[in-house]
Amino acid sequence: MINLDTGNTAFMLVATSLVMLMTPGLAFFYGGLVGRKNVLAIMIQSFVSMGWTTVLWFCFGYSLCFSGNYFGIIGDFQQIFLRGLNPADLHANGFPLLIFVAYQMMFAIITPALITGAFANRMHFKSYLVFLTIWLIFVYFPVCHMTWGPGGLFQQWGVLDFAGGTVVHTTAGFAALASVLFIGKRKTAEETPHNIPFVALGAALLWFGWYGFNAGSELAADKITALAFFNTDIAASFAAVTWLLLVWIFEKKPKFVGLLTGAVAGLVAITPAAGFVSLWAAPIIGIIAAVVCYLAVVLKNRLKFDDALDVWGVHGVGGVVGCICVGLFAAVSANPAGANGLFYGNPILLIKQTAVVLGVAFYAFIFSYAMLWLINKFQAARISETEELNGLDFALHGEAAYE
Repeated sequence: MINLDTGNTAFMLVATSLVMLMTPGLAFFYGGLVGRKNVLAIMIQSFVSMGWTTVLWFCFGYSLCFSGNYFGIIGDFQQIFLRGLNPADLHANGFPLLIFVAYQMMFAIITPALITGAFANRMHFKSYLVFLTIWLIFVYFPVCHMTWGPGGLFQQWGVLDFAGGTVVHTTAGFAALASVLFIGKRKTAEETPHNIPFVALGAALLWFGWYGFNAGSELAADKITALAFFNTDIAASFAAVTWLLLVWIFEKKPKFVGLLTGAVAGLVAITPAAGFVSLWAAPIIGIIAAVVCYLAVVLKNRLKFDDALDVWGVHGVGGVVGCICVGLFAAVSANPAGANGLFYGNPILLIKQTAVVLGVAFYAFIFSYAMLWLINKFQAARISETEELNGLDFALHGEAAYE
């Protein structure tokens, strides 16, 4: 008999609210990075996910992720429209199950929104809505089930992902790369970022919400929650300072956007590891993330990939780095529910983590590219050059952020 735990209930309500706040934070982060004529267009792509992903999650998304199990890859339709869920039903940790449904829904909301920074200023809104729908069904829902769902394949293999390095960041980051390569470069150059205070506001909301994202993934208020919370902040801080130093050394000025981008890279990389590694590992993960992600952005620029807001370099590469770091630094002494990594005598975990995250990256890239190709056959994925020149705010939405 599970009894209601009011402490865990209150904590999970707060954590769910924090993760919800991350999507508007992302909208401000991206909105500040684009030009003045495309602010609303990229912000609505985040906000519409809050609405449409919720509809899909209620109808069948939760069921496909967390109800039943087909071959360890996907769930079933037993709980479509949340059928059979009662407000009195409790999670194993003593909080109402509906809070778990809402908490996981917030992860599903932000993941496709992350992709939008890659194809900023170029994609039709209608095509994006189709992309959002199909991508959730065939990429996010299966990877979520395999990682966290009952009988999921990655769970059976002993792969660890505390809060979404594979599920959220790797899938979104490599889908972003696919979208960049398919849609192509922007025709018109714009002065970006147009509003760095917006970027700072968005980064602050993301950083704040990330405590719910990572610490909340323990699904209880306990010592692992505290570990995940503190690891999150430490990794982000070390990554922010490292990226700032890299920018200062190679670009000759200590840029504010560099500091903020570094913080996000650290937050991404610590996500899969937050509750599985000791405190000493978090600074190392933050530093590694900043260096590797910075180099990924440099490589992207040299290859002339028009990933407008560095989604692949920060989220895709950062997610892969974080998952591999779990295979290096995870320790049963930090979390008995986890496993030991390479530095604690278990190279097998590193092999599993690396194989799975690279496999997920490959799948997300190939499926996303193929899906965009198919969508483009029925509805132009890319806007016209005239629309791009005029700006998407007015051309697609008939609105303007500024006079």
